[in-house]
Amino acid sequence: MELKDLIKNRRSVFPDQYNSTPISEDLIKQLLEAANWAPTHKRTEPWRFKVLQGESKIELGVFLSEKFKATADKFSEFKYNKIQRNTKNAGAIIAICMERDLDESIPEWEEVAATAMAVQNMWLTATHLGLGAYWSSPGLISTMDEFFDLKPNEKCLGFFYLGYYDTAAPERTPSSIESKVEWL
Repeated sequence: MELKDLIKNRRSVFPDQYNSTPISEDLIKQLLEAANWAPTHKRTEPWRFKVLQGESKIELGVFLSEKFKATADKFSEFKYNKIQRNTKNAGAIIAICMERDLDESIPEWEEVAATAMAVQNMWLTATHLGLGAYWSSPGLISTMDEFFDLKPNEKCLGFFYLGYYDTAAPERTPSSIESKVEWL
């Protein structure tokens, strides 16, 4: 597939669409290697990833659903169950973390942008490999230092859910680029 077609075919494929088939360590390593080639200012390479498979992804679902139950202003049994179902359906989950350089030599937004570019590299690679992917950034990520052993200068930015799927990826037609560009 040509690069432009790969970019056009990249989609959010949600955990409800996954068929629970585990993803091999080799495929996950391919995604992580692609992430590692993202551009980064001053070569800080701020992206950090935590791979969850098998029991660890189930434990994440229990943690997130119980944290939701304990902190939600308005509890929803449906959402509580969906959190656990999403982690069970995923073939793997990669926690997306960012570690600021200790000197904070560049603005934080640049570190977040570099990490997002690393995730886009994973996403394009997942598309190429026939994997569904979805970046979830729930409010509960602010509590992930209770689940993961995060360094003082590290934060969780979300979860990259991965899975095989049997249905067609969702269609997407963006609005025209002309409405978003001003030629000077």
